[in-house]
Amino acid sequence: MKAVEIFVERLILASRFVLVVFYVGLGLALAVYAVSFMAKLWKVAASVFVLSDAEMILAMLALIDAALVASLLVMVMISSYENFVSRFDDEEADISFLGKLDSGSLKIKVASSIVAISSIHLLQVFLNADQYANDRIMWLTILHMAFVISALLLGFLEKLMAKTKV
Repeated sequence: MKAVEIFVERLILASRFVLVVFYVGLGLALAVYAVSFMAKLWKVAASVFVLSDAEMILAMLALIDAALVASLLVMVMISSYENFVSRFDDEEADISFLGKLDSGSLKIKVASSIVAISSIHLLQVFLNADQYANDRIMWLTILHMAFVISALLLGFLEKLMAKTKV
């Protein structure tokens, strides 16, 4: 019976390597998104003398939005791999720039990134308010506030949990 228990435990522990498929997939998605970003950048660069100031601001916000999404992907890939699959043992692979991200702090960083992305999207909507119905703007604002409140609550809960661990 003990041998079965050990086998099941090892199987469950080894199953974490299935997550690598998801992280590699996110890496490939990031590469595809980089191509999309370059196409958007080329379009903006080609239109630099044609776009109005407001249109240029919107284009820059779209590029910032893309950079935030890409950063979010990298953060999730690296920290999730470190937390759930394996540590980076290579001394040359210094990922100290991420700091120590456990699953709780990762959730807060993801929530904060979602709030930042949502903020940029909402700013784009407000800059083009004449193209949106008022009820749509209201719902986008409510959704954004839900993201903000969720991020604040996650931060508060993480702080509470950190106090109980001490």
